[in-house]
Amino acid sequence: MAHNEAAAAGRDPFAEISKKLRACMQCGTCTGSCGSAFKMDHTPRQVWRMVLGGMKEELFQSRTFWLCSSCYTCTLRCPRGLPLTDTMAALKRLAVAEGHLTDRRSPQFYRAFLDSVRKYGRVRETEMMTSYFLAVKNPTVPLSFAPLGLKLMVKGKMKVQLPAAAGGGKLARLYRKVGELEASL
Repeated sequence: MAHNEAAAAGRDPFAEISKKLRACMQCGTCTGSCGSAFKMDHTPRQVWRMVLGGMKEELFQSRTFWLCSSCYTCTLRCPRGLPLTDTMAALKRLAVAEGHLTDRRSPQFYRAFLDSVRKYGRVRETEMMTSYFLAVKNPTVPLSFAPLGLKLMVKGKMKVQLPAAAGGGKLARLYRKVGELEASL
């Protein structure tokens, strides 16, 4: 349920998120499975505890859920079968909706990434990063990425790409279907 719909219905969106985690037994499998946990200020297990404890403000001061890469490893390995990745996404949406966004660049990066995948059926790094840099409207951001970009180019991990025709390939149908499903919610 979207944040605005839940609020209009008189329900607390944070409480709705908490309901999804009631069966969490704090085993730590999610944290042990998370490839991004080492960068997080709170582990995924700690995030679930904060949600269950109603620690909304503390949680939204954290950057943990922004670092979730949505790989679904935690969800696949959860012994209780909890929708952990979807819950992280719900926390991101709620944080944006309620203005708890501490780093305004994260959603812009995410949007540029998904736009590239939607447009080409894969990520075109050069165009994606250009789109991201234009969205953040801060000339120092591209400079902070320059050393990494040069390293990737030297190692052959990233190439300067010429503009390509948008195609989307097999993913175009998938994006259309998701759009239809989201519109029906």
